[in-house]
Amino acid sequence: MEFNTEIGRRRVLDGISFEVSMGERLAILGRNGAGKSTLISLLCGLQFPSSGIIHRGLSMSWPIAIDGVVQGEMTGYDYVRFILRIYGVPFEEKLDYIQAFAELGRQLHLPMRFYSTGMRARLAFALSFAIDFDCILIDEVLAVGDQRFHQRCYDELFVRRKHCAMIVAIHDAGFVREHCTAALVLKGGRGRVFHDVDLATEIYASL
Repeated sequence: MEFNTEIGRRRVLDGISFEVSMGERLAILGRNGAGKSTLISLLCGLQFPSSGIIHRGLSMSWPIAIDGVVQGEMTGYDYVRFILRIYGVPFEEKLDYIQAFAELGRQLHLPMRFYSTGMRARLAFALSFAIDFDCILIDEVLAVGDQRFHQRCYDELFVRRKHCAMIVAIHDAGFVREHCTAALVLKGGRGRVFHDVDLATEIYASL
């Protein structure tokens, strides 16, 4: 993957190859600027690769925690209706679940331009869990809200959806060791997949 910059063409991801199956959880590790968020954006279709092929055999969520997608006067309520319609999910069947999970109360009816990053993330988590995706994409943010919200997210990700795949760009080595089945370590545009997550976190710490 290459980008035009003020100092010329920059290659961010080069020859990255991996696959993730149902029930597997892949961590993407790398220092800032290594290409973690770019890779997540490529996987979900927000960006297109300059070369190579991405095969999506699983239905993928949008990247939880990528901010700034919704602008203007659209309310959280309207956004929920919009997203569920795109995915063909009955609005009436899921609204109560989303309201209870996001815990936005009457703020669900405010324009989303007034939402904090945390409010956006809670709504994104609630929407992602309301739709039965095969693979959950997460970009950096997992610790959103209070401890009770953390526990609900944990239950959804690792209990109710333990059969699903997950790809998460993250810096937390402890999370990787406890929850991930493999890790892709990025450096200088290149990457390698490790199925020994202890080794992967050691290499990441040495970068």
